[in-house]
Amino acid sequence: RFQIQRGKTDPTGYKSLGDCFRTIFQREGLLGFYKGILPPILAETPKRAVKFFTFEQYKKLLGYASLPPGLAFAVAGLGSGLTEAVVVNPFEVVKVTLQANRNAFAEQPSSFVQARQIIKTDGLGFQGLNKGLTATLGRHGVFNMVYFGFYFNVKNILPVNKDPNLEFLRKFGIGLVSGTIASIINIPFDVAKSRIQGPQPVPGEIKYRTCFKTMATVYKEEG
Repeated sequence: RFQIQRGKTDPTGYKSLGDCFRTIFQREGLLGFYKGILPPILAETPKRAVKFFTFEQYKKLLGYASLPPGLAFAVAGLGSGLTEAVVVNPFEVVKVTLQANRNAFAEQPSSFVQARQIIKTDGLGFQGLNKGLTATLGRHGVFNMVYFGFYFNVKNILPVNKDPNLEFLRKFGIGLVSGTIASIINIPFDVAKSRIQGPQPVPGEIKYRTCFKTMATVYKEEG
């Protein structure tokens, strides 16, 4: 909801994270926090399969290019993220549309009805079920590039621990730091994606149209 907000001039904007939680609970009930849950559940299995399968395939292809291992991991991660984005973007469009709906959970359409409505109104293209694809490509591409590049490089530098508990903590710590850094770097793409796929400030007028233009608008108006 914070990402979908349309800046300080949004009359329905939230003042803080706590205010957002309180408002959703009061107006939409407990189930309001679970709007749009079905699309990511449906996308999770193909998303993970594509992510890790394509990462391994890109890594093998890059082996023939004689790239340094560190760079190869990062580029393979970028490729896997871009491929993953193509798969998940339609699910993201439906999810964001459902989450932007401020009616009670029981009053909003189902995921399948919402998907059919998007296709009927705007089609399957970049104004419909694949709206915001460039921003989604940026979000997943940048995240996976940083995550895999950082994870495997640091994992190979830090020595393996013979104690299984310490070895678990080593891998967990590296994964935690990798995911945190990747999220910090890719969040501008995530905000742009949500603005493009979410409701526009003025009905019938498209303010958030392209990825980098949306980033520039958000930066100019909101810092």
